[in-house]
Amino acid sequence: MNKIEAYWQHYCDSEGMENIRYKEAFQFGEKADWLAGLVEVGTKTATCSSFPLYEREGESLPEIGDYQIVLNSQDEPVAIIQSYSVEIYPFNEVPVGFALAEGEGTYEEWKEAHVAFFSRELSAQGLEFTEEMLTVCDRFKKVFPK
Repeated sequence: MNKIEAYWQHYCDSEGMENIRYKEAFQFGEKADWLAGLVEVGTKTATCSSFPLYEREGESLPEIGDYQIVLNSQDEPVAIIQSYSVEIYPFNEVPVGFALAEGEGTYEEWKEAHVAFFSRELSAQGLEFTEEMLTVCDRFKKVFPK
């Protein structure tokens, strides 16, 4: 059993859960350690992603109740989160409260960082960022470790 599966199994055992799977194990963006640390301490309770990239990659959108394992830059699990709200907004209509729940600074800092990130990610896929681009806004709670 690899360390990610062992981490998940430890959580399931501690909660008395059986036959439940997690959606994915992933790193947050380009600053995986910093962002994972924000989740660990409870500062980061939301994340947004590019809807066009879900379409391009054929990935399913997050759903309420999904479990995900947050990894650091070394692909080591640091937390398990569970989605409790998933909404889609044009980038320029993402609510300020949501942006602040991402825990990455002021709204202006959030916007600047996300414009740069989405521009790079979309460009790599032959797509262009626009302020009207749809974003998938996922609010979550950290369920492990408690």
